[in-house]
Amino acid sequence: MKKIAFLFGLLVLVLSSCATTKNGGGLNLFTIQDDKSFGAEVAKEIESDPTKYKILDSSKNATVYKYVYKVRDNILNSGQVQHKNEFQWRIRIIHDDSTLNAFCTPGGYIYVYTGILKFLDSEDQFAGVLAHEIAHADKRHSTRQMTQMFGVQMMLQIVAGNRELVKQVSGALIGLKFSRNHETEADLYSVKYLCPTSYNAAGGAGFFEKIQAMGGARTPEFLSTHPDPGNRIQNFQLNKEANDCKGSERYVNEFKAIVALLPR
Repeated sequence: MKKIAFLFGLLVLVLSSCATTKNGGGLNLFTIQDDKSFGAEVAKEIESDPTKYKILDSSKNATVYKYVYKVRDNILNSGQVQHKNEFQWRIRIIHDDSTLNAFCTPGGYIYVYTGILKFLDSEDQFAGVLAHEIAHADKRHSTRQMTQMFGVQMMLQIVAGNRELVKQVSGALIGLKFSRNHETEADLYSVKYLCPTSYNAAGGAGFFEKIQAMGGARTPEFLSTHPDPGNRIQNFQLNKEANDCKGSERYVNEFKAIVALLPR
């Protein structure tokens, strides 16, 4: 038994030393394939519950989906997304006007609520939000946080294929709240992804500017543990300047025309 315990401890040490710890910090025992598998599990979980997640039919809302995929492609084709060709980057729109949110699972399954689309004012703002969510997946924040939340030993069981634990972690990923460091890094990469495009690279600041202008009256609950919106607005602008981003387009009319097509 002592030999087994020693070998197990040695395995943990080896995996810990090999795991990536950069990109916002945090040990990650998952592989890229694990991210893709978990993302598929979470997507399956979400889309099996149409009562809670009312996903807009892509054939009945073809113009809207074509538009959001165009914005996605502008981000992916910036040359800055590390896992552009490895992750799915599939988008689904959830019909829920009361929720100001979007999220992206590991492996790049993206979900956008109609609430945030109707809240935003322009395409550069939407691109900034979308780029932020893409960054969470691209920098693998979810599986880093899962490693921290569930511990090394449980993660080793998950990596080994324990299906019950896989299901448990998949469920946790749906309501995951990111750390302040990961949110800050996702803001930074939102700017980096948009910088080579025609967009105003600080477009993601628009969401926080609107929240701040309203005095925080509609501040989403998920922002309660995140960096102060005022600081995030400033960081967007500073990162745009630091990267010498030249784009300035906002595409206000194009965005409003799409929002007008969303169901009420």
